[in-house]
Formats: sequence, structure tokens, C-alpha cells
Amino acid sequence: MSTSKPLHAPQTGFPVVDGCLQVGGIPLTRLAQRVGGTPFYAYDRGLVTQRVRQLRAQLPGALELHYSIKANPMPALVQHLAGLVDGLDVASGGELKVALDTGMAPARISFAGPGKSDAELRQAIAAGICVHAESEREIRATARLGAELGTAPRLVLRINPDFELKGSGMRMGGGAKQFGIDAEDAPRLLALAASLELDVLGFHIFSGSQSLKADAIVEAQAQTIALALRLADASSNPVRVLNIGGGFGIPYFPGEAPLDLAPIGAALDSALPRVRAALPQAQVSIELGRYLVGEAGVYVARVVDRKLSRGQVFLVTDGGLHHHLAASGNFGQVIRKNYPVAIGNRMTSDEREAVSVVGPLCTPLDLLAERMELPRAEPGDLVVVFQSGAYGLTASPGAFLGHPQAQEVLV
Repeated sequence: MSTSKPLHAPQTGFPVVDGCLQVGGIPLTRLAQRVGGTPFYAYDRGLVTQRVRQLRAQLPGALELHYSIKANPMPALVQHLAGLVDGLDVASGGELKVALDTGMAPARISFAGPGKSDAELRQAIAAGICVHAESEREIRATARLGAELGTAPRLVLRINPDFELKGSGMRMGGGAKQFGIDAEDAPRLLALAASLELDVLGFHIFSGSQSLKADAIVEAQAQTIALALRLADASSNPVRVLNIGGGFGIPYFPGEAPLDLAPIGAALDSALPRVRAALPQAQVSIELGRYLVGEAGVYVARVVDRKLSRGQVFLVTDGGLHHHLAASGNFGQVIRKNYPVAIGNRMTSDEREAVSVVGPLCTPLDLLAERMELPRAEPGDLVVVFQSGAYGLTASPGAFLGHPQAQEVLV
């Protein structure tokens, strides 16, 4: 019986030339000089473009593709994606500004998330974007603010379905949730929205995220479409918008394999004609964030010290959990596992050792790699954390312990 440990999925997006990782065609050592120092995040625009093309090739042409900005709201990256996708989804007034600055048509921007303030709703209504209402309060507030502004707000009901995306890393539907309107309460609130003279466009049904199981995504999408068809019967307005969520995951940890898009595309090819027949005015969209950008980004920190403690080697870097909370294991992991990590300027070195990569923070939680086999590294070498294009800098406690903020570049 083999006792070998499972390996990370191969990192094929970033080529290696003369032992040095290339990002956007630039050697990592040169890129660090161009940025002006470490730590930094680098996102490869070519990989983002390639991912969108792969999706377009595998999914039905009639299916719209939207980018969920919360995955990575870096303005230059969002601007790049605005030219590739059909719509942008925001979850705050700050993200709304980023989306509007891209020049994306307001009709192609939607605003989801619980607890929208009156100020945020007013921004959305004034901009002419679509509000994804998540409660009765939001429906009533949207109607009131629309009347104050002299316009009929565009509204979609976000639905909390009575099922979840099986095997998902983050379950956002099924059971009691802060997200959306319970499916069984939707008919009542559809009637309320109609009585308030809101322009109700349809439904947003999201059941989970970060799934690597194609069969689970296919099942959830089938349940989502069935639920939407049932809810359409309760709506006095024709359904013009149907956002079926996303849930597409990327492999982070040893033993995980990339998501197989083929069965998902085949199932949607089969399902969409039935949707068109029942809801002829509906534009069906899928909303993805992590899947579009996660594998296109790396986090780079520099080794500042190499120390030996009771037989264990520690590489101390100038970056850590304050920049990349997820890679430290403190953003959703129950049992900590290593992200794929490399020594970016020693990719082909044969001298290897088991090391732990830590940051400069005065906490044992500041851990980027634990007892991981890597090329031998010295102060000045560059540690790279792959799969860092989503939920990185803005999902981390940047002010913790007062260290400098990481930079971001799109190359």
C-alpha cells in the first residue's frame, strides 16, 4: 500500500524559465523590482481572459456570465473583466462605485447582500441598477426610496432555497439563512412588491459556493430551475431575470482536482430550452467570482529570516495572515491545510527540505505553509502562494499589528 501523501493540483498557469516563475510573462524577480517591494499580489490578465473563454466554450451561448466583485474588487481587475463578461454583481456601496466606474451599463449591474442600508439602496436606485432584495424590509425600503427619487426601482427577489449545494465549501442556501427570502415566503412578498409598484424582474437563487463536484452543481442547478418555474407562477410580472448562482470551485488543497465543466454545460444545454419555453422573456445568468480569478493570482512575500528551532526550519517572511487570511487557514478552514506554495525564484532547485513558512506577526496563527517540502531558501528569496486571486487582500485584516499593506498589480 502506498504511503505517499496526496499532492496539490499542478500549477500550470504560470510558466517557469531558468528556474524562475513567470507572471504575465515577467520573471518574478523582475516583477518584484517593478512593484517596488514585497509583499504583493499579482494577477495575470491573460489567465483571467483564458478562463472566461474556457467557460464560454463549455457553457451554453445563451447563458449570461456575471462576475461577483466580492471575490476580488481590485479596480483594474474589475475593469478588465467588465470587457469580458455580461454583468457585474456587487455586495456594497463601495463595490457599486467600482462597478459603475468600469462603464458597465447600469442595467447589467446587480446589488445583493443582506443588510443594505438606505444610503446604499438610494445609490443603487439612483444609478438604475437592479436591487436583489433579501427581506421584506428591503422591499419596502426600495419602494419608499424609489418614490422619493421619482423612479420605479428595478428589483429581483433573492431566494433562500429549501436545498443546498452538496459538498460546497460555503453553504448559502437551505435551512435558516441570513441570505435571501425563504422560498415558501416568496409568493407573499412577490404580491407585496407588485402592490408597491416595483418593477419586479425575477429571481436570484444561490445555494452555495466552492464546489468541485460537477454532479452536485448539476443537481443544484436542476433544483434551482425547478424552483424558479414554480415561483414564476406566483408572479404577476413576467420573469425577465433568472440568476441561478454559481458555486464553481477551484482546487486549493492536496488531493483536490479541477472541476469538470463538461457535464455542467451538457446539463444546462438540456435545461435551457425548457426555461425558454416556460419563461420566454427570461435572461438566465450564472454568477461566478472565485472561479474567474482565483487561479490567476499569486501572493508574493520575501524571506527575511531563516531560523532553526528544535530541528524545525522556519522561513520568516515579510507577509502573512494580515494580507492573506485564507492561506493561513483562518478563513473558513476547520482543519488547517496548506495552499500550494513555492519558492518562486528557485522553482527547479533539487535541494529540498521540509519547512514552515511564517509571517512577521506576533501570533502563532501567522502561518503560510506548515512542514511543507520546498526548495531550500535563504533570506531574499521569494515565497509564492498560488490560488490567491480571490478572497485575498480585501478578505484579510490588513491593519492587524500595524504592518504595511500589500500592493496589488495586474500584469
